[in-house]
Amino acid sequence: MGILNTIALVLLVLWLIGFVMHIAGGIIHVLLVIAVVMFLINLVTGRRGRV
Repeated sequence: MGILNTIALVLLVLWLIGFVMHIAGGIIHVLLVIAVVMFLINLVTGRRGRV
């Protein structure tokens, strides 16, 4: 039973890591979209005097 418990524990840990990375990936995409939108707003409404 020791080996089965170890395998089950490893699979559970890997599943949890995958789940957390999936959520983190979504958050990273949202942050990237926000950064692009802020860049475009700054580009449109920013100062025109710069060279």
